[in-house]
Amino acid sequence: MLRLIGTVIAIGLADSLNPSTIAPALYLATERRGRIRVAEFTVAVFTVSLLGGIVISLGPGQLILSLLPHVGHRFGQVTEVVAGVAMLAAAPLLWRHRDRLSSRPLPEVSAERKSSAILGATITAVELPTAFPYFAAIAAIVGADLDPARQVGLLVLFNLCFVLPLLGILATLVLAGANAQRPLAVGRQFLQRHWPRLLALLALLAGAFVVLLGVTGLTGGRGRFGRLMRHVHHFLHP
Repeated sequence: MLRLIGTVIAIGLADSLNPSTIAPALYLATERRGRIRVAEFTVAVFTVSLLGGIVISLGPGQLILSLLPHVGHRFGQVTEVVAGVAMLAAAPLLWRHRDRLSSRPLPEVSAERKSSAILGATITAVELPTAFPYFAAIAAIVGADLDPARQVGLLVLFNLCFVLPLLGILATLVLAGANAQRPLAVGRQFLQRHWPRLLALLALLAGAFVVLLGVTGLTGGRGRFGRLMRHVHHFLHP
């Protein structure tokens, strides 16, 4: 379970650097009632993403698992390795095309949209079918063959990691007050220039970590990293 939590957190943090959600949140932060609008947007993104994950994991995911009755817990560990390898493969591609990606303008928000919640729900619903990191996390969760309550708990954890940058924007608005616009503008400029590099780095680190977790599970926890994970598990569950 501890290994799976690490996998979910690593993939969720890597997936959180998403211009499609961060850029609209930064735009909403500059409008009147910015705190409320960003909060509504964040809740909508979190809710739709979580509901989508629950539907997939408790529906098609369980069906697929039932068709592989002899794989057992190995399936979850194999999916961890596959997810990590996929992120490792994506990292050099992002780095190679970093200049072209950063030259594209960040997504804009139509001024005609009145509801921040509808905006967040729409963006998330449209992107969900192509959310490959999320599918990798769901596959690892489903493959672990946990009870529904634990699966939902892990999906909640993933989505908390996914909306972490949005929560950071909201925290900036709350804590900085009238002075929040300057750091948010700097953040938008930084995101525009460097998001492919940051995402490539996150994908590399998260991919390596997830592969290590999966391989440790497949080899029975042998080696220094496996012993460390066992010590952490015994500390948390004496």
